[in-house]
Amino acid sequence: MKYPTIDDVGDAIREDRPLREAAAYRILFGLEGLSFRHIDVPDPVPTGRQILESAGLDRRGDYLLFAILASGDFEDIRLDETVDLRGKGAERFIAFKSDRDFKFKLNDREMAWGHAELLGSVLYELAEPSPEEAIFFEVRGGEGRLIEPDDRINLDEPGIERFITAPRPNKGYVILVNSVEETVPDKHVTFEQVVKLSHPNAPPETNVKFSMTYRNAASLPHAGELGEGGSVEVKKHGSIFNVTRTVQS
Repeated sequence: MKYPTIDDVGDAIREDRPLREAAAYRILFGLEGLSFRHIDVPDPVPTGRQILESAGLDRRGDYLLFAILASGDFEDIRLDETVDLRGKGAERFIAFKSDRDFKFKLNDREMAWGHAELLGSVLYELAEPSPEEAIFFEVRGGEGRLIEPDDRINLDEPGIERFITAPRPNKGYVILVNSVEETVPDKHVTFEQVVKLSHPNAPPETNVKFSMTYRNAASLPHAGELGEGGSVEVKKHGSIFNVTRTVQS
């Protein structure tokens, strides 16, 4: 009997059907992150090594391999362990060139990452929150810490173990002005606004000039100098301004 060339595991899951007999089986594979590509494995019950080899990786290297199950949980796949694509409900696999994993929970789902540093954007992609929601690091006995997509999280820090999705707080935009946290109501921030925040009680003086630099802005360029009458678009949290007051003789 002649089998079709390829059966797609993802199609079988979405169509709620068993895998067909085929010469190869198509899955999604990501290396070091959630950017996936199609690879074809020769067996419906491949080993971890076969998956790595099908992805063009040297199975003798130090790789961690995980299956992302239909529930969203990550499952460790040892290189000599088989994965039954017919029953796992998993089409996505992710590998890291690493000898250590970092486990955490996201909305009660078991997750793992192959490196200590994790981008907030990965959590958002995994959790898929609504526009009104955000990801928080859950602090036992304390207020959760808001995680933004461009944040970098060190999973090796003590206590980093659980993240949750919750309604996003409506606190405006938090910026740093001369190392002091300030809140502005809108993402468009003017030179004059920042000067008023940095020197709130300064009387108008004709011989005083203010100069300003900024970094980590949302608009382009992300860093530079801001002059009178100018404005930049800030991030929800983390744009930085430094204001210098100069007295001219």
